[in-house]
Amino acid sequence: MNANPTLLVADDEPALAEYLRARLEALWPGARILPAARNGAEALAAIREEEPDCAFLDIRMPGLTGLELASRIEGAAHVVFVTAYDQYAVEAFDRDAVDYLVKPVSDDRLVRAIDRLKAKLASQEAPRGIDEVLRRIAATIPGSGAGRLKWVRALKGEEVHQVPVDEVLYFQAQDKYTCVMSRDGEYLIRTALSDVVRQLDPEEFAQVHRSTVVNLRFVAATRRDLGGRLFVRLKDGAKTELPVSRAYAHLFRQM
Repeated sequence: MNANPTLLVADDEPALAEYLRARLEALWPGARILPAARNGAEALAAIREEEPDCAFLDIRMPGLTGLELASRIEGAAHVVFVTAYDQYAVEAFDRDAVDYLVKPVSDDRLVRAIDRLKAKLASQEAPRGIDEVLRRIAATIPGSGAGRLKWVRALKGEEVHQVPVDEVLYFQAQDKYTCVMSRDGEYLIRTALSDVVRQLDPEEFAQVHRSTVVNLRFVAATRRDLGGRLFVRLKDGAKTELPVSRAYAHLFRQM
């Protein structure tokens, strides 16, 4: 058994996330507890980078729900769902495959979940496939279906801002970060562009380059240069132009 397992808590309510982290620290001595993930996209990035042994996932998070996240990380971590739906939990959850905690989380119930996780880690049991469990939960818990990304928490200088997605001009990959460009300036999020794209409404956002996704509401026109390269011009004060790669040029043939 790993005597010092790594744990991740993902919840878009900061107070609840920090409370659960604090209780885990008190009730599971020696465990390494990662900083809380504030949404599904942050949790996915942390799981890929830190490879935690166990993940405590809030079911209802913006952009990428706990259910959607669990389906993407299947086999990567033992999952414990955190839910407000006690009446659905008994019917929908299969604790042999995945455990659950009901908000507000009590110490007694958390200890039982920790004991189950310790047993799985001690036996070196691999995280089980939970596709069928996820389908049952999604069918019984209201509002747990897929939702589009509505806003992002992004860094600008030393401040974290909440940026409405419909005000974003474009997203652009930048090293380990994604640049979020709005009329108010440039922000950064620590999420891969590919993960952002999956959460955007395809009716409103289009990929124009492998490193760039543009908000179609802010596309003013297109043009070709003398070399035949295509660009989209945005409805911003700077009349920003973004290159369109050949793979995506067909999206703008009628413009």
